[in-house]
Amino acid sequence: MKREYIQTGRINQKLETRSKILESAKQLVRQGIDFNLEDVANNAEISRATIYRYYPNLEILSYEVGIDIGTKTPEDIIEDLKDYSLNDTILGIQNYYNDHAVNNENAFRKYLSAVLTSASEKKRGARRNKTLQLALMKSGLRPKEKKDLVHFLTILMGIEPLIVAKDVSGLDNKEFKELMSWGMKLVLKGFFEGKVSNSDL
Repeated sequence: MKREYIQTGRINQKLETRSKILESAKQLVRQGIDFNLEDVANNAEISRATIYRYYPNLEILSYEVGIDIGTKTPEDIIEDLKDYSLNDTILGIQNYYNDHAVNNENAFRKYLSAVLTSASEKKRGARRNKTLQLALMKSGLRPKEKKDLVHFLTILMGIEPLIVAKDVSGLDNKEFKELMSWGMKLVLKGFFEGKVSNSDL
């Protein structure tokens, strides 16, 4: 339990630092001035070493800022879905991120290209991960179950499955969304029905 708590704390701290960097960069963008990574670090009141661990170059940060400006926060997404059941909330989260990927496909592809060709150790999917964590906060799942479920459900939403659906399977946007929704429903049905069955044993 202690190890899981510490690990979660580290993850949350990294997400907070990342959000701080993005907000700092967005402030500079809104001011309409040219800036570099050091300017972003100074504005965020973090060290140069820290910002380079998250963003090795300005190109990657710029792409992500462009995408992030039009993205709802995890908290806002959860607020929009607060009156739904857990299953429908998760499906709503998936629908939001898959719509966002479809509507910003070119920007996401450029961003991924920049990230994958860099030496960055930065992890993608932070928004999806945090949104799902918030959705499952009161689910009653054990920490390990919750962690594994969040990681698995993240695979079914966003730009990465869209690229596979289009470039590998030859699907269009509509087919991609329908397939991901179908897959999500199967996963949720199997997971939660399995928990009910196990509790009856």
